[in-house]
Amino acid sequence: MDLRHLRYFQAVAEELSFSGASRRLHIAQPALSRAVQELEHELGARLIERDRRTVALTPAGAVLLHETGLLLERFEESLRRVRRTASGEEGELKLGYIGPPTQRFLGRLLHAYRLRYPKVSVHLEERTPERVWEMVAKGRLSVALTRPLPGQGERSLETLLLRKEPLGIVVPSDHPLTKHESITWKMLAQEPLIVLARREGVGLHDEILAACRTAGFTPRIAYNPSLMGTVLSYVEAGAGIGIATDSVAATSMSAHLRYLPVLPERTVPLVLVWNSEEDLPPVKAFRDLVTEWQTQGYLWSESSDSQ
Repeated sequence: MDLRHLRYFQAVAEELSFSGASRRLHIAQPALSRAVQELEHELGARLIERDRRTVALTPAGAVLLHETGLLLERFEESLRRVRRTASGEEGELKLGYIGPPTQRFLGRLLHAYRLRYPKVSVHLEERTPERVWEMVAKGRLSVALTRPLPGQGERSLETLLLRKEPLGIVVPSDHPLTKHESITWKMLAQEPLIVLARREGVGLHDEILAACRTAGFTPRIAYNPSLMGTVLSYVEAGAGIGIATDSVAATSMSAHLRYLPVLPERTVPLVLVWNSEEDLPPVKAFRDLVTEWQTQGYLWSESSDSQ
């Protein structure tokens, strides 16, 4: 038995006419008769009573017509789901991300993605950059927004550079440094600095230390908190000068704080990372949307007309 037999039987049973089913399916009547006979032989049951004038369903035929309708409907839905999955319209997206650098655009981006692909199940995981890379490499995350890591090339993961984020300082709005037109790294030599812990952001932490070394001094690190929000709280409390990217200034600062860029400019990248060996259609669809937004400038602005 195959689906062809069932489709032929369904047409005859619904039309109650071999000639009508023949016209509907655009096949010859003898082929229909043979298909119904083969089906009856395989099932060991009479399905259709027919003579020269009438065609009628037997009780067994009526049951098969009902079940065939359900079966073919389920089969068609299965094919539609396969096609939607292949095009990225259905499936699962497990997205990892780091918090403050993505806060400016992630909600809008996910909203646009869900509008385009409402049948894709989206799962979010906020983790440290190190943890994100590990989870993508092990297949526990489909794709992630994170910082590059030392030795990342050994993981055989693909990356797309989204932005190089400039570093700057965060100070209370009445801090003496706010009077300067420009800030240099050298001006921070005697200041207590508040820097995100290395275990929470190795790329950011190392870039800050490298900038200080290049300027000729060893930084006086007062605190190494695990959260960027805690860095800002220390600054607001007057415990020191925070070092952060401009993305933090755009989304997380209170009205009592000021962000000032530092020269010469030092940056930390934000990248999209995925495992090419597990590049499922929903992941590709997400990458395509990110690329579209990056090209149109929607990632770093409040506009998202590409939805």
